[in-house]
Amino acid sequence: MGAVSQERPPLTTTTSLWPAAVVVGLGAGVLAIFLLINALATPTVTTTTAPVVVGGLPAARSNAVVTGCQQPGTPPSNIADAFVVPVRTTSAGPVVHANGGAGDYDCYRSLNTGATAGQILGFYRGRLTAEGWSLFSSAQSPTGPEMLFQKAGSDTFYWVVGIAVTGHHGSTTQWRFRIYQNSASI
Repeated sequence: MGAVSQERPPLTTTTSLWPAAVVVGLGAGVLAIFLLINALATPTVTTTTAPVVVGGLPAARSNAVVTGCQQPGTPPSNIADAFVVPVRTTSAGPVVHANGGAGDYDCYRSLNTGATAGQILGFYRGRLTAEGWSLFSSAQSPTGPEMLFQKAGSDTFYWVVGIAVTGHHGSTTQWRFRIYQNSASI
């Protein structure tokens, strides 16, 4: 008799990819189901560029009476939402650039509106605060009530919008729109 060999046959080392394929397929199926649910259940969202203030004066379709205060690049684009006026607003004087281009930006215009002082101030309080402006001063001057709003501009300066009632004639209110660059940087 001969010697018995101690060698064993080699082990098989083939591994099936089917379990991994099942896991990947299951994950893709679950993802597809949730994408379908999301597409069917997500309502359409419409956005508006201007806030809607219920119960106040509507905005005029054109802001031409105050666009004379806009110059190329000044004020910056994130401040442009301040250039809005209520309906029935007309000019009562020229656009005035108070410092003539020297120093900080400052522009104002006298206007007339067929509304009360409270309606005009309420118009700006609702509009500007909805656009991110903060009301930081509300006072009574000798000519009438005034409000000052402030917002940080993308040019690293604070910008201030002032609305000041200056008089009344019958059903017309005279007031001044003013926008200026605050000399303090952000």
